[in-house]
Amino acid sequence: MDLAALIKDFLEYLEIERNVSQLTIRNYKHYLERFRAFLSGQVPSPPSSAEVHGGAGTKADHRVSVSNITPESIRQYRLYLSRFVDEDDISLKRVTQNYHLIALRSFLKYLLKRDIAVVAPEKIDLPKAESRSVKFLEREQVDHLLQMPEIGTPEGLRDKAILEVLFSTGLRVSELVHLNRDQINFTSKEFGVIGKGRRARVVFLSDSACEWLDRYLKNRDDDSKALFIRYSGKKPDEGENVGESLRLTARSVQRLVEKYVKKGRLPIKITPHGLRHSFATDLLSAGADLRAIQEMLGHKNVSTTQIYTHITNPQLKQIHEKFHHKADIL
Repeated sequence: MDLAALIKDFLEYLEIERNVSQLTIRNYKHYLERFRAFLSGQVPSPPSSAEVHGGAGTKADHRVSVSNITPESIRQYRLYLSRFVDEDDISLKRVTQNYHLIALRSFLKYLLKRDIAVVAPEKIDLPKAESRSVKFLEREQVDHLLQMPEIGTPEGLRDKAILEVLFSTGLRVSELVHLNRDQINFTSKEFGVIGKGRRARVVFLSDSACEWLDRYLKNRDDDSKALFIRYSGKKPDEGENVGESLRLTARSVQRLVEKYVKKGRLPIKITPHGLRHSFATDLLSAGADLRAIQEMLGHKNVSTTQIYTHITNPQLKQIHEKFHHKADIL
């Protein structure tokens, strides 16, 4: 059976039967198309540095069937991922290699469900990922970052509101840019979001975030339903959905956070996700329960939230010194 057609069926299955987010579907499509291209001969196997820098190769594409998926072809594909470097000589991180293999395993499970004979998914082991170092800002550093936007301009006022909302809610940047004005309840200082895996949750706004968000919205004179809009770039084409064309992109938010981190001369390179880490770390430092933080972040498993427990180590040391020393005296 044609692999391209089966990949298409699998992506439709994820959307219809599994209710998977469009972002996940897009990522799975990218990973599986790379695998299909590898099998078809478009991508050399395994690549030399010269071949990789030459791009995807010049070999003509040809149909690939399920029978081309063998233990050996998977082994060669893993070797390809391990040796891959892009035009900037940057290799794939171990975690990114794992994403490719996770997508492949999910695809093989789907094929087995359709009674299509393929390599057993459980035979594809994931390489051990590097331990993640969580980058976050201390509270004083966050306060300093929040002072960086120039609130006398529409863009600066918007950026101030964005930074306040990110730190107040712990939102993912993809969740932030999809917010609409009518979602915000300024009375209860909360709103609902649909996060990863289509999981719904409620997030809360601090008094400061509410104040700056309100000031930003009152300064707007457009009709776009988007909560955060751009003030520069291409003007909407005639007949184009003006509201959506003005919506700020995730990349734009990443750039503005990087700009203010640089402006504030902070010692840590922080991204919007770093502000999410800072939000969680700040809560945990203040004594918040790990399960509560899990809900606020929208994590499916508490094990994901446990990466933030690194900040409790100093507190544990203080408790140990206080009470263990006391026990010795007694």
